[in-house]
This record gives sequence, C-alpha cells and structure tokens, in this order.
Amino acid sequence: MNRKAVRTLIQEIGILPSVRVGAPELAQFAAETVFAAGIPVVEITLTVPLALKLVNDLAKRYPDMAIGVGTVLDEESARRAVDAGARFLTSPGFVPEVVAYANKADVVVFPGALTPTEIIAAWKAGSDFVKIFPTTPVGGVQYVRALKVPLPQIPLIVTGGVNQLTALDFIVAGASAIGVGGELLPVEALTFRQENRIHELARRFIAMVKEGRSMRETFY
Repeated sequence: MNRKAVRTLIQEIGILPSVRVGAPELAQFAAETVFAAGIPVVEITLTVPLALKLVNDLAKRYPDMAIGVGTVLDEESARRAVDAGARFLTSPGFVPEVVAYANKADVVVFPGALTPTEIIAAWKAGSDFVKIFPTTPVGGVQYVRALKVPLPQIPLIVTGGVNQLTALDFIVAGASAIGVGGELLPVEALTFRQENRIHELARRFIAMVKEGRSMRETFY
C-alpha cells in the first residue's frame, strides 16, 4: 500500500482509531477488532510497550490494514517506525524532522498543530493532513469551522474531544477525518475482549462520518 493509497484510505474512511494502552496484547486486540469492524486504519502510539514489534507483526499479517505509528517525536523514531512497516506517522505537535523524514521515505504524515501559523507551517512542510490537537479546549467544533474558512485547502484531522456527541458536528464543520481513542476502544471492552461492543461503536462512528459528509454537501 503506497502513500497515495494510504492517504486516500484515510480520507475515505474518515476515522483514525488511536491505540494507547498499557499492554501489547490489548493493542493487538484493538487493532484486529477495528479492522474486522470495517475500519482498516489504526494508529499504534509509541507509548504502547513493544509498539514497533506489534506494528511489524500486524503489517505482515494484514496487508490491507493501514497501520501507523503515533507520538513520533524525532527522526530516529520515524525511521524505526517505517522500518517496522508503518504506513503513516503522526505526532502531537509539528516536528519538522519527522515530516521531512516521512517525505523522504514516501509515507503519509500528519503532525499535530493548533494555531493557524502552526497549521500552515506543517502543511507547507509537506504534510498529507494536519492533526488539530487538542481541539476541545480551544473551541471544539466552532474552532474547526473557523479554521476551514481561510484554510479550505488543508485537510484537517480532528482529535481531542471527539465522541459520539461531537463526531458528526466535527465532520459537518469541515474535518476530513476524526481521531478517536477511548470513545471507540474503551479500556473495559479491550480488557474483557468485548468485540461486539467495539463493533457497535465502530458502526456508529462510521455512520456519523457518512451522515456528516452528506449534511456538509447539502448545506455548504
């Protein structure tokens, strides 16, 4: 799966599950379950123990899953993630060396940013998307809508505060995708292997993205 295919897949599905748990077996269950639920994209953060070993295993076993690595804070981490099989890299903030390495390695990258200045800098550096983080503390849906007025050409992934009450509104406001963690992958559901619960949550988020895009096309 090349860079263009991964970028298209993220754009089409509109959901980025983020796995940040304390045990690799829980992370593996999370990735496999969202994939089975119809979301073929997953981010494994480097805070997960043995994260890159898991990424390597998943990349070999699931060639149709776009597996990415999150919390990438330097070029060395980026290189190791790509070597392990990561198809996208993301960070909580804009780290120029990570974006530069991703461009050199020809993998999708979306750094975090918050202000218009940061967003423009990340986009001009060669990012495929820009991740708005954290969104809710600075205005949530209204902030995303305000950003899209002067920056309609920059595809934004909204993270931080996305849940079943806000997901649809973020999509209507102009987000290309939403980043979801515990709202899609509750710790209890992972711990007790509640596949059906996660599948139902995935179904709801998928439906909200679809409905939000339909509303956006209708009203905008």
